[in-house]
Amino acid sequence: MLRESIQSIVDEVSRVLLGKDDKIKLALACILSDGHLLIEDLPGMGKTTLAHALAHVLGLSYQRVQFTSDMLPADILGVPVYDQSKNQFEFHPGPVFTQVLLADEINRTTPKTQSALLEAMEEGQVTIEGEARPLPELFFVIATQNPLSQMGTFPLPESQLDRFLMRISLGYPDAKAERQLLLGGDARKKLPKLRACLGPEQLLEIKAAAQAVKTSDSVLNYLQRLVHYTRSAPDFNCGLSPRGALALLRASKTWAYMHARNYVIAEDIQTLLPAVVAHRVDPGSGGVDRGEPVLIARLRNEVNVMDD
Repeated sequence: MLRESIQSIVDEVSRVLLGKDDKIKLALACILSDGHLLIEDLPGMGKTTLAHALAHVLGLSYQRVQFTSDMLPADILGVPVYDQSKNQFEFHPGPVFTQVLLADEINRTTPKTQSALLEAMEEGQVTIEGEARPLPELFFVIATQNPLSQMGTFPLPESQLDRFLMRISLGYPDAKAERQLLLGGDARKKLPKLRACLGPEQLLEIKAAAQAVKTSDSVLNYLQRLVHYTRSAPDFNCGLSPRGALALLRASKTWAYMHARNYVIAEDIQTLLPAVVAHRVDPGSGGVDRGEPVLIARLRNEVNVMDD
């Protein structure tokens, strides 16, 4: 029954994001793996639409923040305000106190404001005026960013990128999907009509069931060989961190669960390499740009799937 809900979510989101079922599945796998999602693409490609649609169909509360260059950390986290009638300060929570935070164009704000999300994304809490304030049990950041070639952008530091379980790009629609889009009008107008396919309790059940998926020793050996290759091969200046390795394993379990299996296979890991790994590793002397397919192709082609 829970697996049927997953396909219902994909079908529902595809009503507003035409021809992108594969990207929707990746984004959903990220959320079901208890991870944060970064969507990078040119303006007007449907990044914000996907983020809104996911929050809506998962039945979660959400807040949207439009990041700008003059935004301050307090605009996201909240701030204590003096109440004269009570003669004391009262905390006014910011938009981060929600289940899904839609961080729109996150790389248009300064590194200082970007870093305000680090504690929230890693520990599920924020510390303000020395007091730790917990966030909801289900807390996800779905952030969008424009390519760094766009004017007025600030690159996300590696520490921030590593907090995102996946980074995906949507790309241009194919001819058929674009024709449907042209005939159907603005897809964003359909967002309020999307049906909530899950609630918080069902989402927690799916997360638990996905992480109960089994991983054989041979698959774990393959994953460790991939990780070791990124750390030792001259193609990479910066290898995959332990957090990144755990993210790849967690997402692979969810991907297997979404495809009606209770065990992980090597193809699950290979499918998720571009989304989970590409933004976490730095190319070395090979001169390959971060995230290019060549980088992932080297991992797929040069690391043995089977144990020696």
